[in-house]
Amino acid sequence: MDSKIYAVRTTIGQERNVADMMSARIEKEGFEVYAVLVPHDIRGYILVEAKDKTEIEKALRGVAHNKGIVPGEIPIADIERFFEPKPMVTKVEQGDIVELISGPFKGEKARVVRVDLKKEEITVELFEATVPIPVTVKGESIKVIRKEASESETGG
Repeated sequence: MDSKIYAVRTTIGQERNVADMMSARIEKEGFEVYAVLVPHDIRGYILVEAKDKTEIEKALRGVAHNKGIVPGEIPIADIERFFEPKPMVTKVEQGDIVELISGPFKGEKARVVRVDLKKEEITVELFEATVPIPVTVKGESIKVIRKEASESETGG
């Protein structure tokens, strides 16, 4: 199988929809597109493996939120890092300052109290809460703002 990998630009936030619509067309029409990857690290792009650029163009015809194929092929070495997801919790330590980026406490800042690697969950205490209540969230719903704070900063 001789294939090439291309990046397809999409509307930011619509990467999954473009990939799903494209995949449905590929399945229905039988285009020679072998893989569609939606990397979490890159917003506004999906990666597509196909026989050639023409097959991708045919599969994208009529697909909403698609902004075209980026010129040039992408070497496999440049995208290998996307094939092995690394859980966010491996980068977080107890005492780190984080911001919640999804869920009911979105936008709140908190201190990490506990990290559960097996469940990929993090327990935090919100700064703005009147009473410090531990809140457990999924690893992907936080963003690290500052690594482990020193004792002088823990005023609270």
